[in-house]
Amino acid sequence: MSLKHVFNTVKNHSPLLYWIVIVHLVLAIVSITSSFMDDRTLMGVNVWMKPLKFSISVAIYILTVGFLMTLYPFSKKKKNLINNIVCWTLLIELGLIIYQASGGVQSHYNISNPFDGLIFTAMGILIAINVIIMALFIFETIRLKLKTPKLLQWAILLGWVIVFFGSWVGGQMISEMSHNIGVEDGGPGLPLVNWSTIAGDLRVAHFFGLHGLQIIPIFALLISNKSKTSARNQIIIVTVFGIAYALCIGYTFYQAKQGVPFI
Repeated sequence: MSLKHVFNTVKNHSPLLYWIVIVHLVLAIVSITSSFMDDRTLMGVNVWMKPLKFSISVAIYILTVGFLMTLYPFSKKKKNLINNIVCWTLLIELGLIIYQASGGVQSHYNISNPFDGLIFTAMGILIAINVIIMALFIFETIRLKLKTPKLLQWAILLGWVIVFFGSWVGGQMISEMSHNIGVEDGGPGLPLVNWSTIAGDLRVAHFFGLHGLQIIPIFALLISNKSKTSARNQIIIVTVFGIAYALCIGYTFYQAKQGVPFI
């Protein structure tokens, strides 16, 4: 299975999601271009770094949802409803992030005035709606027989559970009103992701949690294609990998809460 196949599948079955993904990728290019033209910084990094990261990350998530949607025996009406909720809420979310970045102010944890507080609240509501959709997918993956082998259905379920936990970590950041533990947000960080190198950073667990939806099913696909062992053993292998992956996320969360940097 190639990336081209994934794009073509989403384009044929969920054209709305496909074009929203394209919009996100175009906005990522715009963010890169803007970062060279605009030297303003916010918390030590260029103001366009956050729009860039979110454009790419959300594009990956929407593309994944669009592809997985083809495996669920949903009615056309139900698929369209979920597609519209996912794509428009996340596009508005990104739009708010870009708007705040263009003004050189924080989008997250910013309640410095009523307007910025309203934007942050709106972003929280939009993400909460998507967390509900994640919970729906967990329920439906348990309840239904997907158009895929049991191994991949099990991997998809594990992926949804882990991405749900990754979203919960995002909620922890909201409760802290910051992503760093031990110091104020900003300061020295790793390239691009800007994860703190001097304090705990909840974004590490959040990142790996959100991308479990891609990593675990891809691992299961590799096992099914390469391994000659029985279907039962393949499920055991994927389960062990999923548990190990979840434990690693749990450790990075614990590490961050103790104020210890990822690296």
